[in-house]
Amino acid sequence: MTELKLSESRDLTRIERIGAHSHIRGLGLDSSLEPRDVSEGMVGQAQARKAAGVILQMIKDGKIAGRAILLAGQPGTGKTAIAMGMAKSLGLETPFSMLSGSEIFSLEMSKTEALMQAFRKSIGVRIKEETEIIEGEVVEIQIDRPAVSGAASKTGKLTLKTTDMETVYDLGAKMIEALAKEKVQSGDVIAIDKASGKITKLGRSFSRSRDYDAMGPQTKFVQCPDGELQKRKEVVHSVTLHEIDVINSRTQGFLALFTGDTGEIRAEVREQIDTKVAEWREEGKAEIVPGVLFIDEVHMLDIECFSFLNRALENEMAPILVVATNRGITSIRGTNYKSPHGIPIDLLDRLLIITTQPYSEDEIRKILDIRCQEEDVEMSEDAKQLLTKIGHETSLRYAIHLITASALNCQKRKGMVVEVQDITRVYSLFLDVRRSTQYLMEYQKEYMFNEASIVDGGDGDAMHD
Repeated sequence: MTELKLSESRDLTRIERIGAHSHIRGLGLDSSLEPRDVSEGMVGQAQARKAAGVILQMIKDGKIAGRAILLAGQPGTGKTAIAMGMAKSLGLETPFSMLSGSEIFSLEMSKTEALMQAFRKSIGVRIKEETEIIEGEVVEIQIDRPAVSGAASKTGKLTLKTTDMETVYDLGAKMIEALAKEKVQSGDVIAIDKASGKITKLGRSFSRSRDYDAMGPQTKFVQCPDGELQKRKEVVHSVTLHEIDVINSRTQGFLALFTGDTGEIRAEVREQIDTKVAEWREEGKAEIVPGVLFIDEVHMLDIECFSFLNRALENEMAPILVVATNRGITSIRGTNYKSPHGIPIDLLDRLLIITTQPYSEDEIRKILDIRCQEEDVEMSEDAKQLLTKIGHETSLRYAIHLITASALNCQKRKGMVVEVQDITRVYSLFLDVRRSTQYLMEYQKEYMFNEASIVDGGDGDAMHD
């Protein structure tokens, strides 16, 4: 019984989690930044995607820093999807960090410190370093083991060659151990870092490709290096400013990055790091890569955070700030004043605003097709039409939630394809916001702490809508 439980738990860990935006692969733009109809998981929102593509191109060219973009639109119109598309299009080299407006208030540090750390996570530093390496094909490895164990350490000789030369190197105990660890044998092409002694196996030489009748699929064949054995090679390390801050400010150094116990970092530490990075830039040892900081639900920030953002955007090492909100004219948190999107006018003036439009019925259908494919659900044409109608009349998110629920209902009746009856069944089981509100209005007197005055007069219509 115990063995069965263990195997079940192992299988569960292999299941890939499907998130709300796991189908997004990019912005779906062609080379001239024109949006394709359906591409890379993106559907519709042509204007917003094109605008995001222009911003993206400027980020890649390093033309802008300290700029801010606002994605504004109704709930469920693809604001977060556009931000995710931007992140995927930028690639791994450009830092991209995501933050929710409400996260800042639940961290064990001040609001401004949390924002500053988020800003520094979004600024990359590419540090260039020149190292000396020995690169060649292994001709022979001779290891002399002492006859009596413990009498003396192992010694040996390593013969390396390139197309132009061949050299014999004496080996110490550490190098012999490193070669054994990497399973290096004659015919392998290796690189040895002179400073650290690290050995990297690059592959097997083409000249030894006929040594064995059969090779594993992971065996990589490379050309024998040419020129001299000793070469100077430029190595590039990509880190964020926040990582440099943590390493220099905590007693446990880089281990704090794994434990998450970064705490508050003193301003003096940051100033010293900024000075050092500026020196490296002047010497050509490093270059700054302005990344992207995405703050979702930006209306949740208060007036102090907005004031900090105003100041932080003026810094010469500021990333591109992308914020998103689904609010209309609402109160600025921490004040009694109202403003569009709940953002102060002075910060709104700095923002390039991209708006998203509600999806048409045809676009909803295309999105549902993509989600069915992502969630591995087979659905009949009639069922898809009904689900599209539900999505158009209620909300896209509600329709997407019904996909997996209807697939489970289909499995229960031992069906292979989701039919209309499955959609109808889950539609009656799970309420959307409108039907739930109607139900509350009918039976709210039987609920605890009901406020009957809310549903009287005009407010009832507001809730109903």
